[in-house]
Order: sequence, then C-alpha cells, then structure tokens
Amino acid sequence: MKVTNLEARDLSEAFFQCCRAVLSDGYEYVIDSGSFAGSKRKELDFVVIKIEKPGTRPLVPDVPPGVPPPSSSDYIEEYMNYLITPEKQPQEIYTYGEYLAPQVDVVIYRYKHDGPESNQLCMMVGGLESMDQEHPPCLRLVDTRIRYGKLHFVIYFRSWDLWAGFPTNLGGLQLLKEYMAQEIGVDDGEMICVSKGLHLYDHSWELAAQVARLD
Repeated sequence: MKVTNLEARDLSEAFFQCCRAVLSDGYEYVIDSGSFAGSKRKELDFVVIKIEKPGTRPLVPDVPPGVPPPSSSDYIEEYMNYLITPEKQPQEIYTYGEYLAPQVDVVIYRYKHDGPESNQLCMMVGGLESMDQEHPPCLRLVDTRIRYGKLHFVIYFRSWDLWAGFPTNLGGLQLLKEYMAQEIGVDDGEMICVSKGLHLYDHSWELAAQVARLD
C-alpha cells in the first residue's frame, strides 16, 4: 500500500491538500458494503497528516466562492459538545462521547497529578462489540502527548469521509484539545492524523476538485 505523507499549517490547508491527494492519487472502487454501498469512492491507501497550528481561526476550511462550506463554526461547536457528552439516545448505536467523555477527565487528572512525561494516556473509541455493528465507529483513538510544553493529539480514523467528516471532526477535536490543554495548564499543540480510509464519495468529487483547484 502507498503511504501518503502531508504537512499543513492549519486545518484549512490540510483539507485542501487532502482533497488534492485523494482526487489525484486515490484508489477508485465501488463500495461493497457499508455507507453508500454501490457508490464509487476514491480513497488513499494510508495517510499521515501533520498539522502544525490546528487552532488557527477560522476552523472551517476556506473554500472558493460558490462552493458550499463542508462545515460551520456552529456545527463544530455542537460536535465538540457531542464529543464530551456521555449520554446516548435510544436510536443511537453508539456515540463518540459515550467512550471519550469518561476518558477526557482521566487524562486531564493524570497529567495534572502525575506530570507531563507519560505515554500511557490514549483515549479509545469502540470495543469488541464494534465488530458486529452495521456501522462501527470511524474514529478509533485519540492519543495524547505533552511535549515541549504543549498538548498534542495523534488521531486515528479507520474510515474517514473527507468532505462530510474531516472538517467537522478535526474542528471539534481541536476545540477538545484546547479545552484539555487549558485544564491541564499547558499550551495547545499539533495534530498528527492517521487513516487507512480517507476518502471522497463520487457525489463530492466535483466540489472537492474546485477546492483542490483541479477543475
């Protein structure tokens, strides 16, 4: 499999680079099962994205005139609240918050009371039951590291919709990181994002091409 390595200044540039990479180098196939079965998808085999200043505002990607933004500041705020809310509605199979919310408090406590030099504080999403779910969690872990006085996130998505997921996911996780850094008493740091399934569905190829300036 091909490993794609990208480096970006902020979330907007990361979105631009990912759109260009998926459209230019993505593996094209028809989905057998899961979301949008029967549709076409372009997907990178494996991608590593280092984002130096993910807290740069606005968190919403800058898109060309006429292209509908893939997210909004209000939606990103709502998503951050979803990440730290443990309650689950009856119709929901799972929520990220039910897994992350209890771990967020533990990570903050451990860094504040045990010190910053720990490599143990990795927040996980999903469990053995996920194998039997029709739509298992896409986000699987948010690893943490305090280095050089800053809190950094290492994020893994098993599957990742670049258009409908990436901007909101990373915007919300950035707000979570800022909150945790403030509670711990350190500065906000970088993101390193990893996925074996960063993709674009065929219904978003045209919009992504305009963002990547490939049209």
